[in-house]
Amino acid sequence: MQFLKRALPALLIFIFLFSGCSPMVTPTPPTETPPASTAEPTTTPTATATASPTPIPAAESGVYPNPLRDRLGKSEVEIQAKLDAAWDQLFYGNDHTERVYYPVGEDMAYIEDIGNGDVRSEGMSYGMMIAVQLDRQEEFDRLWSWAKTYMYQADGPYRGYFAWHCTTEGEKLHANPASDGEEWFVTALFFADARWGSREGIFDYRAEAQAILDTMLHKDEEQTGLATNMFDLEEKQVVFVPRGRDATYTDPSYHLPHYYELWADWAERDNDFWAEAAQTSRDFFPKAAHPETGLMPDYAHFDGSPREGNEHEDFRFDAWRTLAHVAMDYVWFAADPWQAEQSTRVLQFLRSQGELYPNQYTLDGQPLSNGYSTGLGAMAATAALAADPEVGQPFLEDLWEMSIPTGKWRYYDGLLYFLGLLYTSGNFQIYTPGNAGIQ
Repeated sequence: MQFLKRALPALLIFIFLFSGCSPMVTPTPPTETPPASTAEPTTTPTATATASPTPIPAAESGVYPNPLRDRLGKSEVEIQAKLDAAWDQLFYGNDHTERVYYPVGEDMAYIEDIGNGDVRSEGMSYGMMIAVQLDRQEEFDRLWSWAKTYMYQADGPYRGYFAWHCTTEGEKLHANPASDGEEWFVTALFFADARWGSREGIFDYRAEAQAILDTMLHKDEEQTGLATNMFDLEEKQVVFVPRGRDATYTDPSYHLPHYYELWADWAERDNDFWAEAAQTSRDFFPKAAHPETGLMPDYAHFDGSPREGNEHEDFRFDAWRTLAHVAMDYVWFAADPWQAEQSTRVLQFLRSQGELYPNQYTLDGQPLSNGYSTGLGAMAATAALAADPEVGQPFLEDLWEMSIPTGKWRYYDGLLYFLGLLYTSGNFQIYTPGNAGIQ
């Protein structure tokens, strides 16, 4: 892998085995939450965040940390039961109060944002990723078939992109894409090729992933006058929306350096760009994160400064995911020790806000809500993978005790909860395409 070739000399000097490892374009709406803790928040810690010893990257070792087992002492049977319960409820539970996955006919399905009554590329791609991680090919193929049938645009200025949201009947509500949907589609498709092998048509998973990558970087060459590249070629950063002014800034939660690092090895072309994009995103995170709280904004300029407007200069619903993306890049590639320091820092801040910490803040830590959210809790537990173990422990315990989200806002909270379980149980893994035979 390109990363290993670049990083191996430093790794040989600095790494040793990580303790606890084992073989919209509208914002997401507020989630229903229990009341905030009545305890007075403590003062935000001012001590320097401490980092865990640099682990051997999972991309090199094939060993993924499982703190639910190794720190909480849960058995593999107990952990699997948690995963099975999340799958059964969110994919096959009660139509009106539990599930977010809905089969359509004999070969399609969609993930619904229940609170908004629509289908989003974000949720579809998350559902596909969950399915491929759990070796559920039928559900993966059903979701991909629905996305290609109703969300994909075969012509027009957005040709090659996916509409960011549709009705549950498949009518496009907005033609423009949301960049994170395409990013997760690509990686899930590469993993599907590895796990199951590619077939023909839309189930040539690897070819489909490559086609999306090509559109991401070469849309400008079509000169449509509307749609742009999904990555700014000069800044080497993902854009918020590949369209006009929205292509001049970014969303920190869309930065996925651990995915770009894989694309740098697996893509058929533009490999150097993807390697540079991975490093650029790693450099971007410290610029976007507040130096004391570790909080990042929903939207940011390419220099990391918050982009003001519509309250997205604050830490809100999109930004929850930055906690997980920083930590997972550290777990997979351990390329930047700052990521461990950052994970400790942001968890120290959240713990200073009380046991049921609010789910939105200004970047300097002033609460903007009074409700705790399962989705943020799951992302905080994921940050514990990279954080100081003592600091991260309570967040892992919180995740274990969480109930699977139900009700109106179960879509975002529920999918982040499920991803958090996969991340912290060692079940969110890299599957290298080409390992499975072509059917």
